[in-house]
Amino acid sequence: MKKISEEILDSAIKIHRALGPGLLESVYQNCLLYELEKKGITCQKEIILPVKYEELSFDSGFRADLIAKDKVIIEIKSLERLNNIHRAQILTYLKLSCYPLGLLINFGTDKLVNGFHRFANGAEANEL
Repeated sequence: MKKISEEILDSAIKIHRALGPGLLESVYQNCLLYELEKKGITCQKEIILPVKYEELSFDSGFRADLIAKDKVIIEIKSLERLNNIHRAQILTYLKLSCYPLGLLINFGTDKLVNGFHRFANGAEANEL
């Protein structure tokens, strides 16, 4: 899992260096999808993941920006600053989906490495 998060970070940094901050999230999403697929990392975009609650199951729960290699949820933001709700959002996505790794990438920062957050096992784990 460490290798795939490094590949995603490298690709995100390349995009951020080329385009800078301030664009729409969808621009970064499309560029990241392109870069990861060039590296042979299979990705799915805008995947609706169902929410299950007791006997209920419905598809209107959330939509993952990207899912890489059927293992990693990538949530993309383009904000001046992340709030606690953004961290809570990715943790909830991990809980509901059972994916082992979640990446929260904020392209709105001056240095992308400051906007890259890694979540595993229900907690933030930023060591790459």
